[in-house]
Amino acid sequence: MEFGLVHLTDPRLCGLVEESRAFYAKRVAGRGPRSLEELLAIRALAVAPVPSYPPPVVEVVRVAGRSVPVRIHLPASGEVAGVFLEIHGGGFYLGSAAGSDVRNRNLADALGLAVVSVDYRLAPEHPWPAAPDDCETAALWLADHAGHRFGTTTLSIGGFSAGATLAMTTLLRLRDRGITAYGAAVLQFGTYDLSAQTPAGRLIADEYFLDAYAGSVEDRTHPDLSPIYADVTGLPPVLVVVGADDVLLDDNLAMAGRLSAAGVDVDLRVYPASPHGFTGHPTPMARAALDDIESWLRPSRQPASAGHRSGTVAARAAGSRGG
Repeated sequence: MEFGLVHLTDPRLCGLVEESRAFYAKRVAGRGPRSLEELLAIRALAVAPVPSYPPPVVEVVRVAGRSVPVRIHLPASGEVAGVFLEIHGGGFYLGSAAGSDVRNRNLADALGLAVVSVDYRLAPEHPWPAAPDDCETAALWLADHAGHRFGTTTLSIGGFSAGATLAMTTLLRLRDRGITAYGAAVLQFGTYDLSAQTPAGRLIADEYFLDAYAGSVEDRTHPDLSPIYADVTGLPPVLVVVGADDVLLDDNLAMAGRLSAAGVDVDLRVYPASPHGFTGHPTPMARAALDDIESWLRPSRQPASAGHRSGTVAARAAGSRGG
């Protein structure tokens, strides 16, 4: 197979490159807080997330003595064709499930999904393993209750940036429990090496979020922290979305390669002229990526109680499956 970056980019996206580059030329690249003091200042200045209509149902779910708040968006049609467990991003120390309300409401109505977003605990107040514990709790609750709560056992999971990392660790934890309830995953530009040892990991070695999230852990190659080092066999089909200008591109390519080598069905899509977090920006390239994600998540192509398939499909060019 041809594995050059150009072969992983759908030709239809070429017409969107100029507008994308123009947008980012006018936009100052952001950087995360460099200390606890900066983090607290950013949190203090954060504006309330834009509300969605109708608003989500907010509740606390419990499994085996653990609990976590979730926000549940039901499709306006009232008919639930599947359930998507969404994990928000924010470097493990920023963001909230409420910040995804509008996006999750749109996804629920577009695809007829119940979208369940996890309000996991944030670092540094709650370092690892608090966040993956919370995400695992929500995932286990859905695996146990989706059928009678939503009338479907068609489950999928996904997240962006730190949320993609947590989605991956959640799948690994479920796999280790022998649970195969989730039939698909969408990983948007995840952070897969918190040990700063891979080429992409070294590029972010000075970022504060690494210390905030990993805390005092000595070996940050632990797979639950840095899933690039995990045994990734036995996972469900995965869509990997990443921008060609993302500082974490190399790690996303490496993760896709490791998944494919492990026999996991991988759909790798690389979007040109797009940096980290691009699907949250108002560009035609972002809209194209979100359309691809919606097409990939459509319940009609997700088998109920699918577990995982053992296909060995290598990374595919963007847009080669639907959309």
